[in-house]
Parts: sequence; C-alpha cells; structure tokens
Amino acid sequence: MKAVHIPEPHTLNIIEMEKPEIRNSTDVLVKVKRAGICGSDMHIFHGTNPLATYPRITGHEVAGEVVETGTGVNHLRAGDHVVIEPIRYCGECYACRKGRPNVCEHLSVFGVHEDGGMREYLVLPERQLHAVDLELDWDEIVLAEPYTIGAQAVWRGNVEEGDTVLIQGCGPIGICILKMAKIAGATVYMTDLNEERMKFALESGADEVIDAGNEQVDQAIMRLTDGRGVNVAIDAVGLPSTAALGVDVVSPAGYVVILGFDERPSQIPQLPVTKKEVTIVGSRLQTNQFGRVVELLNQKKLCSDGLITHKFSLEQAGDAFKFVEEHPDQVRKALIVFD
Repeated sequence: MKAVHIPEPHTLNIIEMEKPEIRNSTDVLVKVKRAGICGSDMHIFHGTNPLATYPRITGHEVAGEVVETGTGVNHLRAGDHVVIEPIRYCGECYACRKGRPNVCEHLSVFGVHEDGGMREYLVLPERQLHAVDLELDWDEIVLAEPYTIGAQAVWRGNVEEGDTVLIQGCGPIGICILKMAKIAGATVYMTDLNEERMKFALESGADEVIDAGNEQVDQAIMRLTDGRGVNVAIDAVGLPSTAALGVDVVSPAGYVVILGFDERPSQIPQLPVTKKEVTIVGSRLQTNQFGRVVELLNQKKLCSDGLITHKFSLEQAGDAFKFVEEHPDQVRKALIVFD
C-alpha cells in the first residue's frame, strides 16, 4: 500500500509499505477514505512541531471504512464508516485518573508521535474509532477531529448559553470553535488580519468580526460589550500578544483559553488576573468530545459549509503540502482523497 512519508523536515515522499494486519482481538482494519491536512501536519513538514518525531507518516484527521475486525470487537463491523480518535494514553497517570487523557504523561498522538492516517490502510484499537451515519459524505465526517478541538476549547472555557465569546483567529480551528460556541448559544466575536477569512467567519455565524490590523481589538470588544468585556476569550492564534490580550478583554469571573505551542513568554500582569479573578486554561486535543461531535454530525447540526476548499489525490500529496505552504490565505481546509 501507499503512504505519505516525511523522513525529515522539508522532505515528503509517497512510499510503498506493507498493508497492516489485525494482531489483537480488539483491532480494526480500516480503509482510509479522507485525510485532512492540519496546521500541525505542516509544522511536522517544516520541522517546527516541537512534539513530533521522525521519520513519520503524518495525518490525524482521518475518515475511513471498516474492512475487518478482531474477534473481540463488539461495536463495529465491516462496512461501517468511522472517524479516528487520534490519541493513545496509559489510563493510570494523574491526568488519566482525573479524566484528562489528552494530557497523559505517556500520551501518543496518531500522526505525531506514531505513524498516522495518510496511508491507504491502518489498524487501530476499537476504542479509537467512532462510527458515523453511513449517509454522510466523507468530506463531512473527516472534519470530526478538528470539530473536537473546537468542542474542547468551548468546554475548557465553560461556554454557556448567553455568554459572549471572543475567538482570536478565523482559521480552520477558529471556525470549528465558532461552530461549537454557536451551538452552545453564545454570541461570538472574532478577529483576524485576512479579509477573506473574516468574511468566511461571518458566513459561518460569527456575530461580529474585528480587523486586528486596522482596529484596536480591546477597544472594539469594550464597545461591543458595553464596557463589560467578553465572558470567554479563546486564543486560536497562539502568539504571546494574543494570549495577553485575552486577559485584557475578558470580563470579571471570565475564562481565557489558550491554544497553540508558542514557547515565547507572554507579558501578563498579575493585577487583572487577581482583580477579575480570571481563570486561564490551556486547551489541547480533546477529552471525550468525539461522542458529542459524532451525534451533531449525524443530526447535521455540524456541516462544513465551505470549510473545505481544496482536495488532492494521494499521489498529489507533495503538491498539496506545497500548495498549503505557498498559499495559506487561500486554503481553509485541504484534504487528501483516497480511492
């Protein structure tokens, strides 16, 4: 079978490798149908993902069809359409005992620490696979994983009906957070520097967008909230300045949610954190979000609605990564399509 292989940064090959086989009773063999190209995949290609190891078959946004199941598989059968939960965890460390396996001490992420889904076939334990409605298009269900990232950020921010939310960044993850925040019943403001992305955010349900290149975001937020600030500020940009801005514009008793892996320190003064009793949290991957996301997909309450802009065949994977690299402002979400 063929696979997308990154032996080292800035090198990508289509290789031939052996088709995997079921070895354990709970294993499931899946024929891959779609794989999304995520920002973290691009970081692996560029050598800027601090968590990745090489060589690597990348890809963690994956949808496919069950081909075969082990004797101990109880809830899946051949022909089922599934999406992949891309994390393995120990179940015994402090984080796992606290119900947070997404930050397990021994966490292994599919496509980052271990070979991922940009290959024609894969084998995973049943617990990492979630069946979806057979009538849904592959292009819809492959977005399940990024939706769970949005769901996690909304959960970490304790977003509830009637809340006001600021999402910094109108990229694919920002849009996924937007969709989940709107389902929760929030009023959502978003920021970006790119006109096309801001336009798409409005089309996707944002109540207001703020051009961060031409307007002071903190002043705009205070104007929109009558000086109260937003109840939840979610940073999907991941810069030191955007993390600090969240603390500035969040309301008393509000939440600041930070995504991203920037290692540079932010200049966040203690006073507003204490004075407003702000809760600052990180958000990584997802914790038990797949069940709800699959339910929303099955009910067609989550739809791509233009989020996917480009599709490439497996043989064009090198061109796909190059295109995303050279035209980031044109790409919302690109997919690798498997025959």
